[in-house]
Amino acid sequence: MAAYLQWRRFVFFDRETVKEPSGPDGAGAKPFALPPGIAVCDSGRGSLVFGDILSGAGRCQIWFLPRSLRLSSFQAYKLRVTHLYQLKQHSILVSVGEDEEGINPLVKVWNLEKRDGGNPLCTRIFPAIPGNKPTVVSCLTVHENLNFMAIGFADGSVVLTKGDITRDRHSKTQILHEGSYPVTGLAFRQSGKTTHLFVVTTENIQSYMLSVKDYPHLELDTHGCGLRCSSLSDPSQDLQFIVAGNECVYLYQPDERGPCFAFEGQKLIVHWYRGYLIIVSKDRKTSPKSEFAGNEAQNLDKQVLNIYDLCNKFIAYSSIFDDIVDVLAEWGSLYVLTRDGKIHVLQEKDTQTKLEACKSMLFRKNLFEMAINLAKSHHLDSDGLSEIFRQYGDHLYNKGNHDGAIQQYIRTIGKLEPSYVIRKFLDAQRIHNLTAYLQTLHLQSLANADHTTLLLNCYTKLKDSSKLEEFIKTSESEVRFDVETAIKVLRQAGYYSHAVYLAEKHEHHEWYLKIQLEDIKNYQEALHYIGKLPFEQAESNMKRYGKILMHHVPNETTELLKILCTDYRPSGDNEGSGALEGKKANSEEFIPVFANNSRELKAFLEHMTEVQADSPQGVYDTLLELRLQNWAHEQDEQIKEKLHSEALTLLKSGRFQTVFDKALILCQMHNFKDGVLYLYEQGKLFQQIMHYHMQNEQYKKVIEVCELYGDQEACLWEQALGYFARKEENCKEYIAAVLKHIENKNLMPPLLVVQTLAHNSTATLSVIKDYLVNKLQKQSRQIEQDEQRIQKYREETTRIRLEIEELKASPKIFQKTKCSICTSALELPSVHFLCGHSFHQHCFESYSENDSECPTCMPENRKVMDMIRAQEQKRDLHDQFQHQLKCSNDGFSVVADYFGRGVFNKLTLITDLPSGKTATTIEAGLQRELLINTKRST
Repeated sequence: MAAYLQWRRFVFFDRETVKEPSGPDGAGAKPFALPPGIAVCDSGRGSLVFGDILSGAGRCQIWFLPRSLRLSSFQAYKLRVTHLYQLKQHSILVSVGEDEEGINPLVKVWNLEKRDGGNPLCTRIFPAIPGNKPTVVSCLTVHENLNFMAIGFADGSVVLTKGDITRDRHSKTQILHEGSYPVTGLAFRQSGKTTHLFVVTTENIQSYMLSVKDYPHLELDTHGCGLRCSSLSDPSQDLQFIVAGNECVYLYQPDERGPCFAFEGQKLIVHWYRGYLIIVSKDRKTSPKSEFAGNEAQNLDKQVLNIYDLCNKFIAYSSIFDDIVDVLAEWGSLYVLTRDGKIHVLQEKDTQTKLEACKSMLFRKNLFEMAINLAKSHHLDSDGLSEIFRQYGDHLYNKGNHDGAIQQYIRTIGKLEPSYVIRKFLDAQRIHNLTAYLQTLHLQSLANADHTTLLLNCYTKLKDSSKLEEFIKTSESEVRFDVETAIKVLRQAGYYSHAVYLAEKHEHHEWYLKIQLEDIKNYQEALHYIGKLPFEQAESNMKRYGKILMHHVPNETTELLKILCTDYRPSGDNEGSGALEGKKANSEEFIPVFANNSRELKAFLEHMTEVQADSPQGVYDTLLELRLQNWAHEQDEQIKEKLHSEALTLLKSGRFQTVFDKALILCQMHNFKDGVLYLYEQGKLFQQIMHYHMQNEQYKKVIEVCELYGDQEACLWEQALGYFARKEENCKEYIAAVLKHIENKNLMPPLLVVQTLAHNSTATLSVIKDYLVNKLQKQSRQIEQDEQRIQKYREETTRIRLEIEELKASPKIFQKTKCSICTSALELPSVHFLCGHSFHQHCFESYSENDSECPTCMPENRKVMDMIRAQEQKRDLHDQFQHQLKCSNDGFSVVADYFGRGVFNKLTLITDLPSGKTATTIEAGLQRELLINTKRST
C-alpha cells in the first residue's frame, strides 16, 4: 500500500480557462459558457457531448462542442437526458433519458454520420427496464465492437444487450446481474478474444466472463464505491479495473484484486487518461448522507482534482475547482466542466519540459530512482537516461556504496566512456565491482582488447577460476571479447590450460603451439595438433617449429614431414580424406629442420627420392652431400664401400646435369675420386681428367686419356708431351708414344716438339730421331709437290695471257660445224661465242637465259662470279675480323686468312653491259674468258 502523503508533487499540466473565439474587432475574449442545466457529458470523435435537463423552451437537448467552440444541438428527449456514452472508434452515441414523467427511461442509439431532418439518425429505441419493475438507470457502458451494451440500475440489476446494439432484430437483451445494492459502475475489458464485464455496486465488485456460455462470474471484493468512482485503465496498467473508495483506490484483474493506493478523501469522480489516474474529491472531510445519490450536499464544497502517476508514484498535477461536473479527455487535453458553465483545459507539458522541471528537484533530494522511472515512463532517449544513471552512480560512489554505484554505471554502458568508470574502481579493494562492470561490458560486445586484458587480470587476481572458465568457455556465437588478447593474458598469468583451450577452440594455431612448446613442453601433443591442421597451416607451422620438434621427437617429426611432402591429409579429416586429393609441400624447404639430425635427414631424403622421383634438386644435392660426408668419415671398409657405391649411384642417376658445378665441388671437397672423374667425363672436361692423373703421376692413365679423348680435343697430346718433357724421370716410353701420335695426326710443328723436349735432361736425341727423320722426309716431299704445282700455275698463266693478247689483236675464226646443244649440223641463222661454242639460233633462244652469255659456260661462270661476290662481302666484315683477331692465339694466321680473301685489296668487278653498248662488249668477253680459263686451270 502506497502512502499518498509521501508522493512527490509536480506541475506537469498547464491550466487555462476556455475562452470564446475572438471577435472581428480583436477585443479580449470572454470565458466560454455552457448552456444552463447540463446534467451529463462525454467526449469522443472530435467533440465534447453534453446532455441537459428540460430547458425553458420545453426541450431536452444533446449538445456538441467541437474544437472551434461552435455549439450545435438537437432534441433527444422531451424531459431529460440522464446518461451519455460516446464510442471512441465509431460515430455512435448511446443516450438514456426520459420523455415523460415517472420512471420510464429510454435508450436511444444515434448514428452521428447519418442525418434525419437535420438531426442525427436514431437507429434504435428501447426501454431500459429490468424485467417488469421500473427503476432508475444508474450507469451505462458500451463495448467498442458494438456487440455488447450494459445498463446498471439503482435496484442492483444489470441488463446486457448482446449483438448489434444499433438494431433491434440483431441483438438480444437479458438480465445479467441482480442484487440488493445500486450498481455504481460498469466497464468492459477485452483481452484477446476474451471479454469481461466489471460490475461494481456500493457494496461489492464482480466480474463476468462474456465470452463463455452462461456468463460465469467471480466476486472480487466485498466493498464498492459511489457513482462515477470507477474506471478502466489502459494497457500501461494491464487494463485493470479501478475502484476508488474513501480510504483507498483498488485495482482489479478479472480474477483477482491487484495493488491498492491509500488516497484518502471522499472520491467524487474517477477517470483514466494516458497513464494517469484522475480523481476528483472533496476538499474537506464531510461525508454525504448517501454515497450513492448524495451529491446535493456537496455542491457548495471546494473540490480537489489530483492527477496521479501510479507507476512512478508521484502527483503530476493538483488543483482546486468549484463544483466540478465532470472531467473529459479530447484533443490531447483534459477539460474540466464546472457547475457555473465554465470549461477549464489542462494541457500536459511536453516531455523535456517536465523532465527539466523535476530533475533538478529530484537530484537535489537524491531521488534518483524516481527520476529514472519518470524518464522511462516518458520515453526519454537513451542519452538522457544514461546521464541520470551516471549522476546516480556518482552519488552512490561518493557515499561509499560501491556495489550500488557499479550497478548504475553498468546501466550507462554504450553511452558513457568505460574509462570513466574503470578509473574509479582500479583500487584492489573494489576489484570485484570492476569485474562486474567489465563482465557486462563484454556481454554487450562493447569491450576492446584493453578491457579484455583488464577483466582477465581481475579474474586471475581474484583467483576466481570458475568465473574465468565460464568467461572463456562460451559458445562460438557468444564470443564477446578479443580472443588473442585473452590468450596473451592467460599465458602471462600462468593459466596455460585455459590459454590452450581458448587457442584450440578458436583456431589460433600459432598461440596453441607457442604455449605447448615453450610453456607446457608438450611436444608430442603439439606435433599431433599440427597433423590435424589444414595443409597451408600445417606447412607454415612445421617450418616455424620444426627444429624444436625435431630436437625432442625426431622420429615422429620425420614421419609427419614425409607425409606432409608426399600426400598430406589432416589426421582428423576422416570423411573427406578419400574424396579430396592430398597436397604436398616442397621437401627442399624443410631440409633446414634437420640441421642437427643427419640420420633423420638421410631417411627423409631417401624416402623423398624413392616415392617422388621429381623431388626438387636441393633434395638430391643435400642427399649427395650427406652420403659423401658419411663416406668420408666412415672407418669400416665394408660400410665405406657400400657408401661409396651409394654415392656413385646417386651421381649416375642423371639428377646433377643442371647443377654440374655444385656436384663437382662436393666431390672435390670430400676427395671422392671416382665421382670427380665421372663428372669430368660427363662435362667433357678432358683436360681436367688428364691433369687429375698428372697430379697423381699416373702416366699410363695420362696416355689412356689422350687415346680416349684425343680425337675430341687434340691439345691433350701436346699437353701430355709437355708434361712428360718436364719430368726428370725416364719417360722415354711415354714420350715415344706421344710423338708417334703427334706425327700421325700432324699436331705440332717439329721445331715446337724439339723446344718442348729440350727441357727434359733425360730425353736424348735418340728419342726424337725417328720423329725428326720422318718429319723431314715428309716436308721434302711436300716441297717437291709445291714446286711442281707452282711451275704448272706459271705455265697456265702464260698460256692464258697469250690467249688474251690474241683475242685483242687477231680476228676470231669460228669453225664449229655442230650445235653445242643439239649436236646437229649448224645452219644459218646461228650464234657464236668467243669461248668457241656455236648454237642454232632457235636452240640458243630456247636454252639461254639472256642474250649475252653462253649457255654452256654459264654454270661455271656463275660459280666464279659467286666466289668473287662472296669474297667481296667478306671483305667488309671488319667486326668479325677484329673479334677473331682478339680471340685467336695466332693473330698472324687470322691476318693471312683475310689477306688471302682479298680483304685488303680493292677489286673492281666488270660485268656485262646491256645490249646496245657494243663498244665494250669485246673487253667484257675477254674478262669473262680469262676468269673461266683461270677456273678450269685450277
